[in-house]
Amino acid sequence: MPTSIDLRDPHLQQPGSVLVVGPPSETCENVASWLRDDGHGAVVLDSQDWLEEPPNTSNPHVVLYVSDGHAVDDATLDRLLESHPMVTPILLAADDGERLPKPVMNRFFDVLEAPVDRKRLTSSIRQAVRQARLSRDLTRLTSEERRGGPVRNLIGSAPAMVALYDQLERVVATEVPVFLHGESGTGKELIARAVHDAGPRRTRPFVALNCAAIPEGLQESELFGHERGAFTGATTTSPGRFEQAHGGTLFLDEIGDIHPSVQAKLLRVLQEGTFYRVGGSKKIKVDVRVISATHRDIESMTRSGSFREDLYYRVVVYPIRVPPLRERREDVPQLILHFLSKHAAEVAGKIKPVDPDALDLLCSYQWPGNVRELENVVRRAALASNDVIRIASLPGSLTRDRTVPLPDRAPSSAESGSAEEIISLAELERRAIVRALELTGGNLAESARRLGIGRATLYRKLASYEKT
Repeated sequence: MPTSIDLRDPHLQQPGSVLVVGPPSETCENVASWLRDDGHGAVVLDSQDWLEEPPNTSNPHVVLYVSDGHAVDDATLDRLLESHPMVTPILLAADDGERLPKPVMNRFFDVLEAPVDRKRLTSSIRQAVRQARLSRDLTRLTSEERRGGPVRNLIGSAPAMVALYDQLERVVATEVPVFLHGESGTGKELIARAVHDAGPRRTRPFVALNCAAIPEGLQESELFGHERGAFTGATTTSPGRFEQAHGGTLFLDEIGDIHPSVQAKLLRVLQEGTFYRVGGSKKIKVDVRVISATHRDIESMTRSGSFREDLYYRVVVYPIRVPPLRERREDVPQLILHFLSKHAAEVAGKIKPVDPDALDLLCSYQWPGNVRELENVVRRAALASNDVIRIASLPGSLTRDRTVPLPDRAPSSAESGSAEEIISLAELERRAIVRALELTGGNLAESARRLGIGRATLYRKLASYEKT
């Protein structure tokens, strides 16, 4: 089972080890002293000695390179990173920060200018240490996943995901048709690919087709291909998805959107393993494992006749429910880290830290678009933030004024009991929140303002009421 990384883990906030590399100077000694006062282990090394022969030191979390007034070039930075892999580099520049080539600057986690403010330095170092710990944990996680079982490419350790892994492990080594049902954006194609990659067809093609994205008139051609001249615009012979997936796996996403006229042809190829291209007379034989998926109620469609019953029994052999993100919110921090790492190249290779209030908001949000929406939000927030991802970096869909269902209404004073009754502080708080939401028509931002609390705090409290 995949190992988990929690962005809120106190281990990520602990002081780290810092290597201060620079010319012998008061600046180097001062910054090392500041860092030691802040709890970090700091060692000072002469940059000239280090450039001639980098000493064999333990791998620190951060290398703070103190420039002596000469611009740092790529060769120097390469030496720094080669001698100390898995570190986060920071540059303390004398007066050349503005003259550094942008590609060189982008390789540093941060560029500070001397004389540096102590608060600015220590804040940057703390974030850099956290970045280094995250990078190392992510490398460890990736390594463990590569050694793991058939679900090594999937992320999450919530109970709903553990149940999913158990189901997948039962079918990956078989040829059983798998049917994935779940909401849009839950990662059904990723799961289908994981099944393929762990199965006996892993060295053969994996081909995916979103049936909902194909117009009705082109579905047959997309699935089975066509001969030249079969219809207007068919200027060449083209193989379909079944031929492309021969020997491997064909993933039919949103299979419920296949037109009834095409369903009969799909049934035939699933039964016999043969078909004809559109406009063709030659029978083509294929060997394909089919994994299908939909967000629609396929059973209701079968009962209503919009989906063939005989086809239903061919594709829904081993159904697996893919849980929505709101049912596994404990996986949100790990997913955030994954997406920050995935898109780090877009923000100079940095995995930006997430402010606790922003993280609470991300964990309490309903995520109607599921994992796909979360990835989009994290990517946009990383691009929109300068250093730390805060609530202000999040898109308006999460933070704008919006109405929510009220918690159960508190009883009126006439209903609340005798005058001698003592009401708990927690109940008084709940009643105040309910009253604020009533007065503002469910407007979260205005309610939080009137209550004198942050919106993230209000979101947390509302989420806790949902669980009781």
